[in-house]
Amino acid sequence: MKKIIVPVDFSQHSEFALETAAVLARRNNAELVVLHMLELSNAMATKEGNEVQAQTIFFLKLAEKKFKEFLDKDYLQGIKITPLVKHFKVFNEVSEVAKEYDVDLIVMGSRGTSGFKEVFIGSNTEKVVRYSNIPVLVVKHNPILTDFETVVFACDFSEDAIKPYHQALKMFEKMDAKVHLLYVNLPNQQFRSSVEMEARVANFLKKADGNLDKLNQVTYVSDYSVEKGIINFSSVVGADLIATLTRGKKGLAHFIDGSISESIVNHSTLPVMTFKI
Repeated sequence: MKKIIVPVDFSQHSEFALETAAVLARRNNAELVVLHMLELSNAMATKEGNEVQAQTIFFLKLAEKKFKEFLDKDYLQGIKITPLVKHFKVFNEVSEVAKEYDVDLIVMGSRGTSGFKEVFIGSNTEKVVRYSNIPVLVVKHNPILTDFETVVFACDFSEDAIKPYHQALKMFEKMDAKVHLLYVNLPNQQFRSSVEMEARVANFLKKADGNLDKLNQVTYVSDYSVEKGIINFSSVVGADLIATLTRGKKGLAHFIDGSISESIVNHSTLPVMTFKI
């Protein structure tokens, strides 16, 4: 992990994300790209000439001042930081900035800012989770524990999950984390018998790993929703982190679609990391 991007809106929750990212950056000798998205109002955008130029400069200077104050933290000492102020909409542009700077991970707080809403927009976490092509780590609290020793990785064990599965396990291996692979069975049209579930998982592991060595790391739970199954199981095993798949703009999936991953992000008290299929 060489670079981590942190979209901030100067709120307490974005500070939680910044501190979490700082811990990860220090542990991995990584650089932080701290991004503030400045969206000027539509009314301002329709103005012409010197007036709009003057107002744009004013708001940029105001953002830079707040940015400088926001980054004046003891826990950032000794970490290489690249601060960026962009005039973009967060959910459309974070992935592009991440690609431009060759970033490995996005770390975000789960709530936006209060106050200055006309200028300092909040990071729209749900949409970043949905659209990002790189892993997104969402945190809600002060980073008391960031070792992530126990991870629950919820998977539908479909063939298109192989690539993000490899990506996730590689990341968690570097964290030296114990990974619980989880399949959630539902009491509706997605229901599968024990034999069907085990066959699905075995077929997946053969294609993904070339063997069945991780078969004993897979747990099957039944619940009324995927979200409840993941959160309840994570509580039982004392997980530090939940990892899920998201299919982004590809529409509904038969197991984990964008809405489910976003719902987990919204309702879990644990940090959540998402990987795009």
